[in-house]
Amino acid sequence: MFINNRLGLVETMETLLAQEQRMNQISNNLANVDTTGYKKENNTFWEILISKNGNPERVGKGVKVITNHQPGSAKATDSPLDLMINGDGYFKIQAPQGVRYTRAGNFSLNGQKQLVTSSGYLVLGEGGSIVLDGSKVAIGSDGTVNVDGRPVDRLAIVNFTDPESLTKEGQNFFRLKDAAIAEEVPEEFEVQQGFLETSNVNTISEMTAMMDLYRNYESQQRVISVIDSMNGDAVSRLGRLAS
Repeated sequence: MFINNRLGLVETMETLLAQEQRMNQISNNLANVDTTGYKKENNTFWEILISKNGNPERVGKGVKVITNHQPGSAKATDSPLDLMINGDGYFKIQAPQGVRYTRAGNFSLNGQKQLVTSSGYLVLGEGGSIVLDGSKVAIGSDGTVNVDGRPVDRLAIVNFTDPESLTKEGQNFFRLKDAAIAEEVPEEFEVQQGFLETSNVNTISEMTAMMDLYRNYESQQRVISVIDSMNGDAVSRLGRLAS
């Protein structure tokens, strides 16, 4: 009886830890509800086989983070350097750590008049970095960049056959998990100038999920109290039998 109760205690603790991780994820989603191009994250729970220190194998709790790549809504800004991808695809970015991808199109110019992200990373075109040396910037729906009526480049917008090949880095950047397996593929898209894609976080649904998790967490805590009481009763009875 005591052994079974102990296993129940272990599994309850694993559930509490998984719920705590999900709660942290919801908090992070809510904190980024106003972050341009942010993609919310969910946690999935599944059972895994655990074998440790030579003990018999048992089924435990596992947690996996999944990014929701659904697009956010459009927000008009009228800024010529604010861009939104209408459809699938990602802006291709040159970061210090290598090529990265993002849906956040809140761009600006650096000192060399190169198009950069809010973090200062270069936005890539088909010819490399995009230099906007002029007074009027117009970007067509096909991603063609024109400066003072003259085409200078075309935005490098790519997609991937499997979105799971991307892993989140920071708030709104992605990188390939395995460049040898996942490859960029051409994407049909429409660029909207003067618009930004908002976060795809739904505040109401996240708050509802948070309240559900809070109630579940309290339930698991009560389970621990019950198991602890059962263990105490078992030890007391064994003590009386021994005497």
